[in-house]
Amino acid sequence: MAEKKPNVFKSPDLNKLQSVKVDFKTTIYIPLGADPEKAKKRYLEQINSRYVKR
Repeated sequence: MAEKKPNVFKSPDLNKLQSVKVDFKTTIYIPLGADPEKAKKRYLEQINSRYVKR
């Protein structure tokens, strides 16, 4: 029987990312040099679209 390969998850290097505080319990990580306000707005639009019925 063929052996199953273990799943390998590679963690991102946090030294190459900057943290953006979205609210009191949510932090997202974006590449260095990216616009934090734009990333925050994009994240909130994505999350809110799950709850808004069109």
